[in-house]
Amino acid sequence: MCTFTLNRNGTLAFANIDGLVGFEVGDLKTGLILDRVRIDGYGADDLNALMDYLKIDRFHLVGTAAGGFVAWDYALSFPKRLRSLVVANSIGGVQDPEYQQAMQRLRTPDFLAMSPDMRELGPAYRVSNPSGAERWRELERTARPTSAQPPAQTFRNRVTFALLETISVPTLLMTGDADMYAPPPIMRMFAARVKGSKAVVIPEAGHSGYWEQPEIFNRTVLEFIGRH
Repeated sequence: MCTFTLNRNGTLAFANIDGLVGFEVGDLKTGLILDRVRIDGYGADDLNALMDYLKIDRFHLVGTAAGGFVAWDYALSFPKRLRSLVVANSIGGVQDPEYQQAMQRLRTPDFLAMSPDMRELGPAYRVSNPSGAERWRELERTARPTSAQPPAQTFRNRVTFALLETISVPTLLMTGDADMYAPPPIMRMFAARVKGSKAVVIPEAGHSGYWEQPEIFNRTVLEFIGRH
């Protein structure tokens, strides 16, 4: 979900494309849905249609975790609309067999059996910010689906490292030094393929770098997009 000013009156609005075929726009203060648009296609098509709806020609795209899958797919599908691309704490959805084997070595049965906060929050954050960790757990529980969900949207592209080598959009890659889903060696695999990309490791952070180290995350992202 993203927030933005919708009109000249300064209405603070939100856009949601998560779990939808298309997108919805609503008033952030009241929660009232202002519009809902159906788009038959892929997640990248939803985002592209949202930018058309908002009359935004070119923009900076930031995707974290699973959002990084859509971010890569969008950059491959609609590169001319992007001023820059940021992908953080994401395994990226690459389909190369050797990469999938690396993923299997990371996501062992013991790893998957751990609680979400153990998998996603770094140990430094759990120790130093217990109230923040508890708030994260509350949000994670709230976000769990309570009913049957529609099938996940597929992607326009079968993402491979060879395909990522075609990306020329200015790209920033980020991950936490304690991210157990996408540790620094995984990020460096992407950095080696995306020409001219910048790679940053966030200290004392796990898979939720924007939550665990918001000042470092925000400063790094804003400085990067400010140059593009």
